Amino acid sequence: MSDVAALRARLLAWYDENARALPWRVPPHSGRRADPYFVWLSEVMLQQTTVPHATPYFLTFTSRWPTVSALAAAPDADVMAAWAGLGYYARARNLLACARAVAADHGGVVPDTEEGLRALPGVGAYTAAAVAAIAFDRPANVVDGNVERVMARLYAVETPLPEAKPELKALAARLVADDRPGDWAQALMDLGATVCRPKSPLCTICPLLADCAACSDAYPKKSPKADRPRRHGVAWLLTKGGKVALVRRPPKGLLGGMLALPTTDWRAMPWTDAEALAVAPVSAAWKGAGSIEHVFTHFALTLRVMRAESDAPDVEWTDRSGLEAMPSVFLKAARVGLGL
Repeated sequence: MSDVAALRARLLAWYDENARALPWRVPPHSGRRADPYFVWLSEVMLQQTTVPHATPYFLTFTSRWPTVSALAAAPDADVMAAWAGLGYYARARNLLACARAVAADHGGVVPDTEEGLRALPGVGAYTAAAVAAIAFDRPANVVDGNVERVMARLYAVETPLPEAKPELKALAARLVADDRPGDWAQALMDLGATVCRPKSPLCTICPLLADCAACSDAYPKKSPKADRPRRHGVAWLLTKGGKVALVRRPPKGLLGGMLALPTTDWRAMPWTDAEALAVAPVSAAWKGAGSIEHVFTHFALTLRVMRAESDAPDVEWTDRSGLEAMPSVFLKAARVGLGL
């Protein structure tokens, strides 16, 4: 590999010509600095989510809550509803906690160092490094999945993921410098997203082709995935004309604080009809209405849907148009149960 300064110069020159136009980003050499709130919000949204999927959510959030202080003042339920469909709902709860800490403890001004950012609730090492570099031009080592892939190929790292993560992070750290650290972080991300792709990398147009030891989608190496355990549950679709009964899930735990269909516990063994009916939310003429499959990070779920029509009291009725505020697992179940 050639020297680090020459490698950095090649990638930064490529970035100047090929930087992606993203709503939270400022173009290279624009003379402007990215809004730290926008950078932080986009990084939280992009965890486990693609740019095309996250972008409309980002635009909605920044239209409704254009500053971190505006987000801090938003009701929990409004933010959780706006997040519905992005998944990994603990991120939304952490987002609110962090915004409120910035508003209360920092006068609405996002801290400009990794240390200050790490002190905020819900902000981990990666997000702190990304905001410090991109929003404040701090020389931080920003390593996401795209950067890991570039490092694994650039240095032909034989250690498989996830065991290779510390090694890949250390290799990336060698390339960090005081010169344009924000652009450098984004250049590596863009290279991984558009050229050094997971499959069929475009090696012939890569600005680092002369430096790369692998040039192959055989890297990064990966350890065999463990089988994902399966759980089973029953969702209750209680309707009254054009309305559906929903519940608010407890604030802690999976999908915490979100509107949802009532469900049984999710367990390893399937529920018999008798077991499920014994814990139904109301007494009604429940009938099977189909089932769905949904995959979470750590388990797969088979969710049967039971439907009944009732005018039961003490139920939170929601128009069918409001079902979009639910997480995707419950939205899928409602659509199956309603025959949509």
